[in-house]
Amino acid sequence: MGFLSKITRLRKNRRFEYNPRFYDDKGKGNPYRIEPKFDQFRSTLQNQRGLKNKISNVLEDSRREGDRNVKIRFVIILAILILIFLYIIDFDLSIFFSR
Repeated sequence: MGFLSKITRLRKNRRFEYNPRFYDDKGKGNPYRIEPKFDQFRSTLQNQRGLKNKISNVLEDSRREGDRNVKIRFVIILAILILIFLYIIDFDLSIFFSR
C-alpha cells in the first residue's frame, strides 16, 4: 500500500510569490498593467454606440488638420509608387496625349 500511494498521489503545486524589488505601491497604479501609451488621446476608444455618434466622431476627426509636410510627403510617395507600378506593368502613357 505504501509504494502504490507514492505513485498515485497528486503533487502539491509550489507556491510562488513575487515581490518586485523597486516597486513603490504608494505610486500611481499597477506598474504591470498593460495600457497603451496614447489611449488618453484617442477619440475612438469612447464607448459611444449608434450610427449618429459614429458619424459625428468621423466628421470631428476629419476636421482636425494634420501636419502639412506629412500630407505633401505622403502624396509624393504615393505618386512615385504609382509611377513605379505603371512602369512595371508597362503601361503606355501616350493614350492621354493626342497627336
